[in-house]
Amino acid sequence: MSKLLLLLICLYITFSAAGQQTVGLFNRSPASQDGYVLFAPITSNTTYLIDKCGKSVHTWSNTRKPGQSVYLLADGTLLRPANAGNTTFTSGGTGGIIQTLDWNGTVLWSYTISSSSECQHHDVCRLPNGNILAIVWESKTAAEAIAAGRNPAQLGASLWSEKIVELQPSGANGATVVWEWHVWDHLVQDYDNTKSNYGTVSGHPELVNMNYAGNASNSDWLHINSVAYNPALNQVMISVHNFSELWIIDHSTSTSQAASHSGGLQGRGGDLLYRWGNPAAYNRGTTADRVFYAQHNAQWIEPGLADSGKIMVFNNGQGRPGGAYSSIDMLVPPVDATGNYSIGASAAYGPASLSWQYKSSIASDFYSMNISGAQRLSGGNTLICEGSSGHFFEIDAGGNTVWDYVNPVTIAGPVSQGATVTQNAVFRCTQYSSSYAGLAGKTLTPGAPIEQNPLSYNCEMGSTTGISPAGTISFAVVNPFADAIVIHPGNNVDDAFITLWNMTGQRYASWNKQPLRAGQSLSLPVRDLPAGMYLLRMQGAEINQVFKILREGK
Repeated sequence: MSKLLLLLICLYITFSAAGQQTVGLFNRSPASQDGYVLFAPITSNTTYLIDKCGKSVHTWSNTRKPGQSVYLLADGTLLRPANAGNTTFTSGGTGGIIQTLDWNGTVLWSYTISSSSECQHHDVCRLPNGNILAIVWESKTAAEAIAAGRNPAQLGASLWSEKIVELQPSGANGATVVWEWHVWDHLVQDYDNTKSNYGTVSGHPELVNMNYAGNASNSDWLHINSVAYNPALNQVMISVHNFSELWIIDHSTSTSQAASHSGGLQGRGGDLLYRWGNPAAYNRGTTADRVFYAQHNAQWIEPGLADSGKIMVFNNGQGRPGGAYSSIDMLVPPVDATGNYSIGASAAYGPASLSWQYKSSIASDFYSMNISGAQRLSGGNTLICEGSSGHFFEIDAGGNTVWDYVNPVTIAGPVSQGATVTQNAVFRCTQYSSSYAGLAGKTLTPGAPIEQNPLSYNCEMGSTTGISPAGTISFAVVNPFADAIVIHPGNNVDDAFITLWNMTGQRYASWNKQPLRAGQSLSLPVRDLPAGMYLLRMQGAEINQVFKILREGK
């Protein structure tokens, strides 16, 4: 599989120095599905729409950075949360403002959910009736948390719970909350038997264990990071990062029913209808039964697509016992035609195993510790956003990479081709077909690639691009590495300057004036380096290369 800044072959990464590519379109095969890809780099105020040749088709500029998802709606407007700069809720994914923009970037509607007591974050979802679902943190005092059965040892000065609100937009800056659901109304705990929600956690899989994943140093208890809607079932699905679970709730309830344990189509009020990914969160499993690890982008696959009705998730793999690697996981929920999910009296929710999974043939080659997402395309392919590295790629049904692109936009703006690329993270990317209603009547003339000083290449629609580096200077690096980075030069290079960076742009180490000699390996000790993904840069008169390597855990 083509990879960010490098080509992996078995345990080695081999590079060519002259004209080395670092960003933009790396490959497009005839099997890639035509369309346009929308994305909003996390550190940028600009949202981009590109074609599958990596050419810019349209951009939207704004005064605020994303917060975090972005969608092109069927009426041609852009829906995006924006970062309001909230100083109370400072965890990853902070938004606070929800906007719609016209094709020219003019803000048509803007609504703020950002104060010292609440803040929108991560994701929104447009409903068929035009309303918008939003994920919102709501702050609880330490006293409120203890009154709800929280173990004080797992509690700091405050605790952030979560709610889902449905907004009916009005005017340029207004909205009415027409439905809401609060996690706080559906708690169980086995710590304090003097509280009304005291009970056996395993006996209530429909409730949320107040003391699971508790951490006194982290107020962001749940960290929900995606919201999706199923119109056929009238149900809402959320991805709960810190529980490593997805939850499904009934949207057919009224707000009062959503705060209770009865009512709605399923007769269960706002209690969880279904949960999956980590049965230890409700004491019906052990760590060995866990499947998700800090996952994102839980969604139903839409009708008309391959595997429609199934659930697909970007499983980040953070803390995965088998090693730090990501996967795209698919499961078939045990749901009947009426929207009821079956579960045994003392068992965990099924299924017992995934129906499909994508991971790299070298597992560690595909890893994003945070953000990210995946999308099933109409032709059966799957578009994947490896968010932390800004890497988008499309796979066919056999798992073969048929399109490969690296976001060239960093905190400083678009970089020049061949330059080091860091801080180019993207929360998620979404592809739209050329026949999508939201693109009707729009001018979609491809411009230049986003990156500066782009390579010259041809990319006819439906042709094989096969963009690849050229040159004669080559070297290989052992990957993954342990207590030393080992480089195997294929040519002689004098006075190489080598630096090692983490994925957020922090430099860990540097080695100046290192001679590279063909046939002689160079070993750079890094014994105290934490496990994780790193960028290794080699600079000199004849080379200027960056590639991605993995430090194994001890």
